[in-house]
Amino acid sequence: MKHRKMFALGALAVAATALVGCASLPSPQELDAQAMAMHKAAFRDQGIAKVDRINQDLGQKACSSEQPPGEAVAKQIETESLASIKWPAGGRYLGDWREGEKLAQNGRGMTWTDSSTATSANGAQCYNCHQISKEEISFGTIGPSLYNYGKLRGVKDPYDPASAAIVQYTWGKIYNPKAYAACSNMPRFGHMGLLDENQIRHVMALLLDPQSPVNR
Repeated sequence: MKHRKMFALGALAVAATALVGCASLPSPQELDAQAMAMHKAAFRDQGIAKVDRINQDLGQKACSSEQPPGEAVAKQIETESLASIKWPAGGRYLGDWREGEKLAQNGRGMTWTDSSTATSANGAQCYNCHQISKEEISFGTIGPSLYNYGKLRGVKDPYDPASAAIVQYTWGKIYNPKAYAACSNMPRFGHMGLLDENQIRHVMALLLDPQSPVNR
């Protein structure tokens, strides 16, 4: 009996120690703060790549957490992202699809080895994630196929008022895709200053011009 009592007391002591240990574990917020501090200590400015790139906005924080954002937070991200979109001057949405193809093929820009942060030094690297034209057989599949993008959406004339909704949506999607999906994996080309207005016009033409190889 004495041994049983001693065993029971020992078990209680172990359980109490375990509870104290659990109670002293850092919270998820504290762990996040520790991880951020570790990142800031481990990285340094290198060329055009600055340490401030690891600072996260609301969308990045919410979408890189253990759980996806709740409905209210997701809606806030989308609303703020939609408000950030700058629509093209004079309502000119399309440029030259040939220049758009060059941008889609170009994966350069914004690395520490690049010498300039100017948008003219950047590509859009669309083929990294999407099929776009049949001529290019090397493409990623993270995003959906964009082949026949305009044709499948009934865009016969991008300047026809009947096409306005899809044209405007496409511009917004390129400029800041979080406006339409809070945790979109697509780069925010306009919002983050990766492409300028004319470059976005060229990518728009690649997707929507009936003469583009995308729609033929």
